[in-house]
Amino acid sequence: MKKKYDVIIVGTGAAGLYAALNFPSDISVLLVSKRELDLSNSALAQGGVACVLDTIHDSYKLHINDTLIAGKYKNKLSAVEKLVREGPLDVLKIKELGVDFDINPDGTLCKTLEAGHSRHRIVHHRDSTGKAIVDRLIEVVMQRENVTILDNALVYSIHKSLGGFYLSILRNGESEYYGSSFCILATGGIGRVYQYTTNSAIATGDGIAFAHMLGAKIRHLSRVQFHPTAFAAEKDRERFLISEAVRGEGAVLLNCNGERFAFDYDKRGELAPRDVVSNAIIRESIKTGSDKFYLDITHKPADFIRERFPMIYSRCLEEGVDITKDRIPVFPCQHYLMGGIDVNLFAETSVEGLYAAGECSHTGVHGANRLASNSLLEALVFSRAAAESITAKLRKYGRKPLGIEPAHRPIEGEQMPRGFRSQIREILQDAYFVIPKPEKYRESQKKVEEIVAKLFSKSYQISSDLIEARSIAIVASIIFDEVLEDENDS
Repeated sequence: MKKKYDVIIVGTGAAGLYAALNFPSDISVLLVSKRELDLSNSALAQGGVACVLDTIHDSYKLHINDTLIAGKYKNKLSAVEKLVREGPLDVLKIKELGVDFDINPDGTLCKTLEAGHSRHRIVHHRDSTGKAIVDRLIEVVMQRENVTILDNALVYSIHKSLGGFYLSILRNGESEYYGSSFCILATGGIGRVYQYTTNSAIATGDGIAFAHMLGAKIRHLSRVQFHPTAFAAEKDRERFLISEAVRGEGAVLLNCNGERFAFDYDKRGELAPRDVVSNAIIRESIKTGSDKFYLDITHKPADFIRERFPMIYSRCLEEGVDITKDRIPVFPCQHYLMGGIDVNLFAETSVEGLYAAGECSHTGVHGANRLASNSLLEALVFSRAAAESITAKLRKYGRKPLGIEPAHRPIEGEQMPRGFRSQIREILQDAYFVIPKPEKYRESQKKVEEIVAKLFSKSYQISSDLIEARSIAIVASIIFDEVLEDENDS
């Protein structure tokens, strides 16, 4: 073993970074990033952070209610209350850490409106809030002497021992082994399970797969959110998001005939929750026989658009679309995961010493559908809760011996055949997209299980390709297990 830490955090999005910053200086932390530190779903978040900072024009009750409505009342109420009531303090804390939120002339934080919200409560940094948060938290965490950072480090196995965990990490072509009393998984979402996603390249569900193999409870993994307005690129697997805030600022959805249609499906029109708008687009697509849809904000002043959405303006321009003059081609694609590794209000999993925070976790906050801009808030609130819980346990019980170090398998082996990941993406995209196809569940599950068996049948060479293929295969298998179980129950 190379070294033992009090805590190992796997993942460097908002949840992983903020967790690290909430540990006292006498607690040693290893922060592990699969790729570059700033490559995460958090860094791609555009809209902002939803929180109640103005209790005259807004209230906790209203934010809670909006969250429950979007989640179809399948949310865990105690988790929603924790999110809404504690979240504002975390937002103010990262502001104090130097996150550059947009400010009004009177010095107050700018707040915008997004779909599903009844009040202007989303604080933001233009249209790249996630990047502003992640970039600043990275700067701060790099100044902490108790935090060691490993980037471009692939965790390829996690072993539970008597007093903690042993993690095997592939770095610079070699294996390194680290021990810890506690482990926080903050590995993000599962977007790469689908053919098209707004997620970053590393979103392959690794943490969920590791937790599953450790015996942790995984819950509601089939609750996948599809964002209605991803830029409809012709070939790119990773599609950049046209933020909810664009519709919040007045953009309208048009079909192939240039007609508004969202109000035909829901009285809230373009500002209905994401699942409702995505469903409307797919149904309208079937009705018109076309997959051509557009977001139009050209009626707004050009200077306002460029100032409010500089990143979206720039990215669209790269694709040949000037959003001050042109309609933006959009179509739904995979965006977010509401389920994941099941945790309590302190971010604890069902495995002793194992915690999970951020998109890989299931806190119960989101219910069946995430309310816009609640995700960064969830990452902050529950990663801080994890740090506080672990700190309290270390103070109370001290540091336990880890126990016998496991035998580590060699990283060498046969090269994994190509094509497994592509097969899984095609299966999910076909059978479990915006409007699922239950008639294909059983056949799809069988195909996925065959892939899982092949991936674990041999001692393939340890590589990111192998670990990510195994992760998305396990994730896909769990999703089909859940939907088939739900079908049997109904």
